[in-house]
Amino acid sequence: MTRFDKNRRPLVIGIGGTTRAASSTERALGFALRGAEQAGARTRLFGGAFLHSLPHYAPESAQRTDEQRELIEAVRHADALIIATPGYHGGVSGLVKNALDTLEELRADERPYLDGRAVGCIVTAYGWQAAGSVLTSLRSIVHALRGWPTPFGAGINTLETRFETADTCSDPKVVDQLATVGQQAAQFALAFRSHHAGHAAAHAASDDADDARGSRVLALAN
Repeated sequence: MTRFDKNRRPLVIGIGGTTRAASSTERALGFALRGAEQAGARTRLFGGAFLHSLPHYAPESAQRTDEQRELIEAVRHADALIIATPGYHGGVSGLVKNALDTLEELRADERPYLDGRAVGCIVTAYGWQAAGSVLTSLRSIVHALRGWPTPFGAGINTLETRFETADTCSDPKVVDQLATVGQQAAQFALAFRSHHAGHAAAHAASDDADDARGSRVLALAN
């Protein structure tokens, strides 16, 4: 099985949450991941408790914790991501930013950082101004990591919207928006895989044709 095996469901990694258990941010991310599953993807969540276990990323140190290696390997094999952050003082939270900083370990990969991967972006904030500005900031971070922000990003005003449980939200429109983020991430992963598989098949057919021409030339020479 290869990374782009058409028979393997794409893997969408969710990264997000806060230090508070059952945060609105993590619950919003859960809705988006379910949207990705509905579109045919497998999903895995790295929520607030996990992110809180990560030490501050120190690029000068070669030592990595088990949790850091777990996150790095999961993203390395991911086909797409969804990142959810609260808006803190007009920016991405330190908890989420530290997780993204840890992905510096992917810099020397064949697909460095988030190259070739769609990234859904979600921001929760206590007001519309922070939701909009932090969503723009998160998209910029994704671009810097060579990822492709999905066309639709969700900014959620928690002053108006409540996530009472992991499966309930006070605003059906927000549920639809979060599902759209997840679906777009999964659909991009499927489209990218299809394109890559088609390109690989065309390359293989070209190689076969070259081999056949070479064999004919050798036969004529003999």
